[in-house]
Amino acid sequence: MVSPCTSIHPFSYSPQGRTAALILIFALVTFLIILSSNNYEEPFNYKDLKIKHHNPPNIRKWELQDSYIPVSGNKTLHSKCGSCVLVTSSSHLLNTGLGPTIDQSECIIRMNDAPTTGYEKDVGNKTTFRVVAHSSVYRVLRRPQEFLSRAPGQTLIFWGPPIKMQQNSKANLYHIIQRASSAFPNVSALVLSPRNMARFDELFQAETGRDRKKSHSWLSTGWFTMVIAVELCNKVHVYGMVPPNYCSFSKRQHKMPYHYYEPRGPDECTTYIQNERGRRGNHHRFITEKLVFARWASVYNISFSHPEWFEDPDN
Repeated sequence: MVSPCTSIHPFSYSPQGRTAALILIFALVTFLIILSSNNYEEPFNYKDLKIKHHNPPNIRKWELQDSYIPVSGNKTLHSKCGSCVLVTSSSHLLNTGLGPTIDQSECIIRMNDAPTTGYEKDVGNKTTFRVVAHSSVYRVLRRPQEFLSRAPGQTLIFWGPPIKMQQNSKANLYHIIQRASSAFPNVSALVLSPRNMARFDELFQAETGRDRKKSHSWLSTGWFTMVIAVELCNKVHVYGMVPPNYCSFSKRQHKMPYHYYEPRGPDECTTYIQNERGRRGNHHRFITEKLVFARWASVYNISFSHPEWFEDPDN
């Protein structure tokens, strides 16, 4: 007979109870393993990348034919330029008077919704290629007089997750681009293919040693534009992109707006540093990308000005 003061554990004497306890423990351990794997974040420290030098893949050998899908008609991206200028959206271009020099270039590449109207003196007026992120599609197409009819004959290259950008996707970005393209037949519109999007990820990992998804990194439009420029151009000159060491405290002069057309926008270096160091959520790795571009400079005949870059990005 058991004393009324004696406590009995519910699983002490029952085989069924012990089995239930083991199942419960197993389920809990499995849940914790799955949770930890989903929350795994690959550490990202761009300073470690400075000592990793190797020969980059030959981007100019990438096939263009299946990499860029025409939104309407049979237009393909087959143009090749001997010399290109890549005009960034940086406020470093203000008051430079570079507009006439830029407009004399063979091919001119711009990004997202960076306008030329009102800024012709500093950034020029002509556009050959414009690379547009999925997040900027509406901002570009909302202003057709600025971005579509102003530069007839230009090519717009849209990039983004395949789930948003492909013809059979549930998202309507592709169809919106298609309607705009039909309304402006003198403008070519292309979308990066899913395979090409994956190739840009693979290139980032090959150059940095970091898996883009595991490190919670977003590739920037600058990354896509630089790679596309290398694909299309034998020589590239970049205006307005700061070198990777620009935002070090010893070299910062004063705050600069991130975009030349948003004078009250966020500070450039604050944006770069916060994104580079960000661990929660997804972030652009602007400084890391610029370290890669510095290594590509001699390989792909890339030069930089306004501000000037030095041969050694670590100094």
